[in-house]
Amino acid sequence: MDLRVLRYFVAVAEERHVGRAADRLHMAQPPLSRAMRGLEDELGATLFERTPKGVTLTDAGTALYDEAVALLAQAGRIRDRVTAAAGAATLTVGTLADAAEQVGARLVPLFREQHPHVDVRVHEADLADPTAGLRAGLVDVALTRTPFDRAGIGVHVLRPVRVGVVLRDGDPLAGRTEVTTADLAGRRWIRLPDGTDPRWVAYWTGGPPGDDAPVMRTIQECLQAVLWNGTAAFAPVDQPLPAGLRVVPVADRPASELVVAWPKTARSPLVRGFVRIAAEAGW
Repeated sequence: MDLRVLRYFVAVAEERHVGRAADRLHMAQPPLSRAMRGLEDELGATLFERTPKGVTLTDAGTALYDEAVALLAQAGRIRDRVTAAAGAATLTVGTLADAAEQVGARLVPLFREQHPHVDVRVHEADLADPTAGLRAGLVDVALTRTPFDRAGIGVHVLRPVRVGVVLRDGDPLAGRTEVTTADLAGRRWIRLPDGTDPRWVAYWTGGPPGDDAPVMRTIQECLQAVLWNGTAAFAPVDQPLPAGLRVVPVADRPASELVVAWPKTARSPLVRGFVRIAAEAGW
């Protein structure tokens, strides 16, 4: 049996409620429910009695709980011995803008639970490097957004995010529920650093920058350029904003994707584990 599913089962058994167990596991409720039904199917036994207030263990569920707790404890001891024998391990995670914040609440506790002895180091890249250090070999794995040149890079999509244009509150388009790219014609756009991936530049800017537009390297610099100078910029619709700005969705612009990315040549078990945990987190 899958140890991960057994951990899920123990959480549900102890919480007596699938929703509370999902919160404890930092995952969504539907995949947890599916995992429990799959475990029952695999064992050919009903493990839970479903009630309006939650769940209770059947006799079969109680037997599995006792065995699962013992098995997970033994698995933990095995992991500790192997980790001690292998020595210290380090994983460098690249992030771009707020990508790590978007997934950290779920990913960090799940990774730390399975790899408590790993020293995780974080490298924050600026807008000139959408691979967040992967292309330059500075990081082992990255949390970032698309689009960028994927040559030599593996990508798993965590979730798509709609994109909008950042506007000042007093902008004529600010009261709209959505706009189109045609509505934005003639605006002055932010300038990204020279040499930035052309796919990235074309996606996050809707036209040529102003003649005197300074180079923007961070999200906050872009937002302040909109706030102070009325420069146009795209951003995810869930981007936190300073007072005086809002994001209006752009109807005809494809969504960006929040992704975990890694070098295709990577052989590290830690990289594979990080990607697997991110993929299974239930975004």
